Amino acid sequence: MLLSCGDALIDFLPSRTADGREALTPAVGGSCLNIAIGAARLDVPTGFVGGIANDTFGTMIADHAMNSAVDLRYATRSDDQATLAFARVTGTETQYAFYDADTASRNWVYRRNAIAFRDISCLHTGSTTLVHDKGAAETLAFIEDARRGVTISLDPNCRPNLVKDKDLYRGRISTFCRTADIVKMSDVDFAYLFGDEPYAERAAALLADGTSLVVITRGNNGACAWHQQAGMIEADAPVVKVVDTIGAGDSFQSALLAALHRLDRIARQKLAEVSAAELRRVLSFACKCAAFTCTRAGADPPRSRELPTDYW
Repeated sequence: MLLSCGDALIDFLPSRTADGREALTPAVGGSCLNIAIGAARLDVPTGFVGGIANDTFGTMIADHAMNSAVDLRYATRSDDQATLAFARVTGTETQYAFYDADTASRNWVYRRNAIAFRDISCLHTGSTTLVHDKGAAETLAFIEDARRGVTISLDPNCRPNLVKDKDLYRGRISTFCRTADIVKMSDVDFAYLFGDEPYAERAAALLADGTSLVVITRGNNGACAWHQQAGMIEADAPVVKVVDTIGAGDSFQSALLAALHRLDRIARQKLAEVSAAELRRVLSFACKCAAFTCTRAGADPPRSRELPTDYW
């Protein structure tokens, strides 16, 4: 099983009423939940770890996850309210206003000895959970217990409007990077964390610290990756008619992990031995799935049966 640990929330997406007035439509979201859903829809056994409210919005979140075959046995249900995020699309980027004080997701606590790590192949984490001190500490404890035999995947998916101390946050993400076998970030996240530093220079530093695979997504310009054995690989993004880009990065990440799983390269040692041809195939598949998600509204990653046969 692949586990995704982190945020689960309700996005309020911009829409229009029948008479043309601005409106907001609720939709289940949260980067780490999206990744669990995306991987499960690509036929990878996947579970979610994190806090889910018992309120109406929490029920929406749980129902949505289970409808995509996401295993919620390790999720924590609570009477705290659900996190809400209000989205506004600006150009090719989506900006969010978060309402995340004292929520089920924010108050999640890692339950030591509750997870049978022998049954877990990969643990993914990132996003808003790593912004706050408590969430970051609980997640790091989880990773430290898991990483002896489990591949660790990280996507910072930065939320600058939640960050109070940028230097502290950057140091925290660097700590998480050192625990990870797979580090993926968007070009926007990279610029926020590392400024104008060349991608290859930072990738080399991460590989030297023990990371096996570093991936940078670049929107319409596709993705590039660095691997200790396979070297540097690039993949193009398909040209599609974009409805919005919400969830595209999460769809990429879930497809990346699903493709590695399909090739039997998700385990740490096997990941270290992936070939250039295999990695190119993985990146291409992830780019195609991300592009597919952009053709419909909200974080709605594709199911295997929806994808053209040439995607894989």
